[in-house]
Amino acid sequence: MAEHGLIDPVSRYPKPPFKKQSQPWPGLAGQMEPRPDHGETSYKGSGRLAGRKALITGGDSGMGRAAAIAYAREGADVAINYLPAEEPDAQEVIALIKKEGRIGLAIPGDLKDEAFCGRLVEQAAQGLGGLDTVVNNAARQQTRASILDVSSEDFDATMKTNIYAPFWIIKAALRHLKPGSCIIGTTSEQAYDPSPDLYDYAQTKAATMNYVKSLAKQLASKGIRVNGVAPGPIWTPLQVSGGATMEKLEKFGGMTPLGRPGQPVELASIYVQLAAADASYATGQVYGAAGGSGQP
Repeated sequence: MAEHGLIDPVSRYPKPPFKKQSQPWPGLAGQMEPRPDHGETSYKGSGRLAGRKALITGGDSGMGRAAAIAYAREGADVAINYLPAEEPDAQEVIALIKKEGRIGLAIPGDLKDEAFCGRLVEQAAQGLGGLDTVVNNAARQQTRASILDVSSEDFDATMKTNIYAPFWIIKAALRHLKPGSCIIGTTSEQAYDPSPDLYDYAQTKAATMNYVKSLAKQLASKGIRVNGVAPGPIWTPLQVSGGATMEKLEKFGGMTPLGRPGQPVELASIYVQLAAADASYATGQVYGAAGGSGQP
């Protein structure tokens, strides 16, 4: 119960056990039970990103959707990328962005394709009238009990989505990014404390953490900041579309000190903070939100 504006983080959102549920990859937030909270009704903006122009991959659901909603309510125009199968979720996000009186661009396509990544950046920059914020959030996660169960096709798809795509997107975006611009990567607690059944995914999150720190040093002299967000267990379609076993899904987030998974909206303010001009001394940083566990 809230008193004087205080909200108890333990009881704020649903706790396990959760209903067993499965969707084909990549999954839809709109079909999850309970539906994730991306800040659709709860996030309130205050103009911190007024006039900014952001591209967010994986902007249809999860942390990308939460960031897209928050950015629009903070005054930014937003382009989101997603897979064509995620169109229903994406259209909900675009409607919310436009409701704020901001430009909302929907650019579906597969990030495993280098040529598409280049087109994505150009379409975003053209449609938004510029580009100053790039959030590399889209990711592929599939649970496999053993390394022997990870096919070369599996491994390649995860690497292309999680590592190659940000590489291609950043290269294409740099020509548009002026001093004061920022790049944000979504890493994970998996970068620091990997699960045994996420062999390929966890590696990509360690790589994301690393490129954030490397690129921050490389681009500092250009006035471009590079930071990362490291979520713990967050209630997103990744979990119900092959990212977790049914057994893990039922108990999802229960092992954290807060005893529940996080909701995407609980990371929205971190993405805003890392993009905002008043965070001008933060670069090469990774901000965590893991319910009391994980690092950093």
